[in-house]
Amino acid sequence: MDASRVDASRIGGLAPAPRTRSRMRSRVRSAALLCAATALAAGAAVPAAVPASAQAARAPMDPNPLVVVDCSAQAHVRPEEYLLACGDGNNRLVNLRWNSWGQRTATASGTDMVNDCTPYCAAGRFRAYPVTVTLSHPRPWPGHPDLQRYTSIRLLYTDKAPPPVAKDVTYKLVY
Repeated sequence: MDASRVDASRIGGLAPAPRTRSRMRSRVRSAALLCAATALAAGAAVPAAVPASAQAARAPMDPNPLVVVDCSAQAHVRPEEYLLACGDGNNRLVNLRWNSWGQRTATASGTDMVNDCTPYCAAGRFRAYPVTVTLSHPRPWPGHPDLQRYTSIRLLYTDKAPPPVAKDVTYKLVY
């Protein structure tokens, strides 16, 4: 037999004949579908085998969490920053690290950046004050029936407070 006329489908590693390629594609599709079905069935069976406490830990987040509303009437959960002085921007909480975000309160540590407004606000310098932030008093958010918002913010300065502010101060959130 002439080597140039050898059927490529008979030599290992070369492309199979068209009819064999079709069968292989069909087998690959069947195997893929079988694997997918097995994975879906296994995933559906796992929760029954997992203890209830582990299931609760894996439960999806509350679709209607408590929020804190900013100056622009935007809702946030665990914001990294929060503007306190909406009118002039001279007081902002930054680098907030939330320790908790619960049904009654939320607590974070961070920095209160306050403009000293010396000699006047446009020429003032922002000064950093370490602070513990506590959000509380959740209430329904008007116009948003599925959400509640925190309505109070407490700032507890862990070093000095910006003058003339007390070291422990609570404000009502009106947004």
